[in-house]
This record gives sequence, C-alpha cells and structure tokens, in this order.
Amino acid sequence: MTESREVAQLSSAKFQERISESSILVQPLGAVEQHGPHLPLATDLIIAEAVAREAVHRCADRGIDVWLLPSLALTKSNEHAWSPGTVWMSASTMQSILDDIGRSIATTHCRKLVFFNGHGGNSALVAMMNREIRLKHGLMTFLTHPSIPVDQGGQASPEELGMGIHGGHDETSLMLHLRPDLVDMSLARRSVPENLVGNDHLRFGGTVQFGWASNDFDDSGVIGDPEGANADFGSRAFENAVSRFCEALAEIDEYTIRGR
Repeated sequence: MTESREVAQLSSAKFQERISESSILVQPLGAVEQHGPHLPLATDLIIAEAVAREAVHRCADRGIDVWLLPSLALTKSNEHAWSPGTVWMSASTMQSILDDIGRSIATTHCRKLVFFNGHGGNSALVAMMNREIRLKHGLMTFLTHPSIPVDQGGQASPEELGMGIHGGHDETSLMLHLRPDLVDMSLARRSVPENLVGNDHLRFGGTVQFGWASNDFDDSGVIGDPEGANADFGSRAFENAVSRFCEALAEIDEYTIRGR
C-alpha cells in the first residue's frame, strides 16, 4: 500500500518523526464561489486539491520529502459575492488565517511552505503574504497555481480571445475530466467580454489591471467560453498541471537561502 502523504492522517508523534528540515508542506487553496450555471461552487477547490494530491504522491515516489496539508476551501472570493452560494473571506481575515498557518508551521522542523492556489482572486494577497510569512516566521514560502491565471500572464484558448478567466473552456474541461457528474453542459454558454478585445492594455491579461466583479460582463458570471470544453482536453490539462507542479516542487526542494 502506498504511504499516505497527508499531514492530517499522521499522529502528532508521527508528524514529529517524519517532518524534518528537508520537508515541504503544500497548502492547497480553493474557493466556494459561483462558476456559472454549469459548474459547481467548489470547482477551484476540486481542481487544486486533485492536482496537488497527485503531484505530492508522484514527487514523494521520486524521493522528494513533500506532504499535503488539508485544503483551505473558503478564501477571498468577493468578486463573486453577488451570487448565492458564494462563501468568502475578507482580505483581512484571509491574511490572518495565512499568517496563522505560517506561524503554526514555523513551530515545526519544516522550513518550506508552498501555497498551491486554485483561485486567481487569491493571488495578489497570497503573494504579499509569502513575504510577510517569510519575514515574520522565517519560513521559505512559495506560491504557484494549477495554471497561471490569464489576468496574471497565463494563456486562454483563441476562441476566448485570450480572456477566458472564469468558468470557461479550461476549467470546464478539467471538471469534465475530474468530476463530470457535477457538470451540466446543457447550461454552458459563451460569455467573453468582447468590448475589451480591441484594447492593447485595458483587458484581461493586459498591462492595466482593473477592479472587476464577475457579473460586470454577463449575468451568468462566466468570463470565457465553456461550450467547446471536453474531457479529453481536461485529461491533458490535468496531466500538464501535475507535471508542472512536480517540476516546481523539484526546484523548491533544491532551493536554499544564505545561512540555511
């Protein structure tokens, strides 16, 4: 039987025995928020958790001492607060929770904490907390994603005009691969902010960042085109995400700072 790499399944004594200065702890971050009428509220959580769990086990098999913390399901999702079912934290609450996680880990032998973030709305806050936790608690901290969010430099399908950031082709395909029972493709509809397409700067993925809520562009809350999503694409996207995270974990494993 393959050994579990989930921290919550260890006893306190086993944790003390197994977690060392060479260990890496991975903290998945999800969300519970609207993803249009065709996807479940837990889409970001399901994707982040599945990719993180698979990558942790693969890397452990390759000799990297990496462990999985329980996922943080509720995060900063107030851009979706207009929609029933979205349960979200304020920025100050989430900062406090991330700081508490860092403080707790800093009392152990572990020196490396990776935030694996499935919700793009968390990225700026977690990037800031990376440094805060590093300075306050002395941990080496890292942030990565199953895929780079489009509004943070990632890519979207040509059909989405480079702006498929929420509930679109890629997320829907991943969910068709991971949890097809939770997807209703009969409700999937295209919603791409066509009014931003001609802009060089003010667009998702452009050089100008702007505040937005997910219903600024369409009542569905979708920003993308899920209509062509399929499980085969989702399977390939999942494998690519796992492989990228494994590559990142290998580099994190080798990372050192002066005096450590």
